[in-house]
Amino acid sequence: MSRRRRGGDNGLEAWPGYVDALSTLLMVTIFVLLVFVLAEAFLSSALTGSNNTIDLLKQQIAQLTQSLSMETSKDATLSQELASLNAQLAQAQTANTALTSQLAGDTQTITTLQDSQKGMQAQLSDAQAQAAAAAGRISALQAQMVAVAGTPDTLADTQSKLEASQKLSAQDEAQIVLLNQQMAALRAQLAALQQALDAAQAADVKDQVQIVDLGKQLNEALARKVEELQQYQSVFFRALSESLKGQKNIKVVGDRFVFESDVLFSVDDATITPQGQAEIADVADAVKALTAKIPPNVNWVLSVDGYADAQPIKGGPYKSNFDLSSARALAVLDLLIADGVPENRLVTSGMGANNPIAAGETPADYAQNRRIEFRLTTP
Repeated sequence: MSRRRRGGDNGLEAWPGYVDALSTLLMVTIFVLLVFVLAEAFLSSALTGSNNTIDLLKQQIAQLTQSLSMETSKDATLSQELASLNAQLAQAQTANTALTSQLAGDTQTITTLQDSQKGMQAQLSDAQAQAAAAAGRISALQAQMVAVAGTPDTLADTQSKLEASQKLSAQDEAQIVLLNQQMAALRAQLAALQQALDAAQAADVKDQVQIVDLGKQLNEALARKVEELQQYQSVFFRALSESLKGQKNIKVVGDRFVFESDVLFSVDDATITPQGQAEIADVADAVKALTAKIPPNVNWVLSVDGYADAQPIKGGPYKSNFDLSSARALAVLDLLIADGVPENRLVTSGMGANNPIAAGETPADYAQNRRIEFRLTTP
């Protein structure tokens, strides 16, 4: 009996240990569940924030798409306005040319009529002088008639002369009347031509003002086009700067990206290195991204300019620094085309040793002057 009690006591003494173990297990389970609940809450909050961010980004993309559509529509409207202004300017210039020609013809006609008027005035003066002379002769003949009134033969002769002089005077007076009529008609014609000339000059002044206004509007439209291209130049700069971030041998000088040739080529060589091909690929990606953003009616090109240092070429396939700089620029151009840049958006030139960016003669200065420059511009 004592042994059984001892054994029973030992079983009761072990039961609190089981209870403690179960309690601990229950607490751990509750803690784990609590952790899962909290994790799920945090994850739901994070997902909600991500969804909100995604929705916000979608809204921004929609706004940007709408802005781009509006800018494209605005650009199309500006192009139509520019075409209309060009047509109006051409019409005004044509009308101005016609008026100028008409003005020259009217001026010549007026000059001719003025010369004719001067001639008629001279004829009128001569006729008046002849009439005055005839009147003097009539007076003299009348005096002679009085003096020789008693001699019939002399009187008849004098009467005959008097009648001839009177007939001549009547003819002179008729000629004077005709000349006066011609002078009046000529003055009326001159007045009409002068009025037409004044009207033509006024129309010419009006057309000149209209041409000035059209030229001003055309300049404003061109300025808007230049400003729009400058906006896309800024986009190109940002995109290319982001692509080439961290490159020590690449820098921005004004509106150009400058690649030192040592990054792209070996000495006196126009073959692009693998590292240079990767960097040109970054430039091509930036240009292609920009091409998708610029409307087709905006005229732009990417200028690829090759430069060499002032040291003379001593050997190899290139005769001069111009040949070497041109070959390097063409190599970059071909690689850009191979990377997908449209050919009609690329131009190239070899500048030789002109326009150095470092004035010294050290190896570092020469390295800076051996370069490839990219610049977004108009054709």
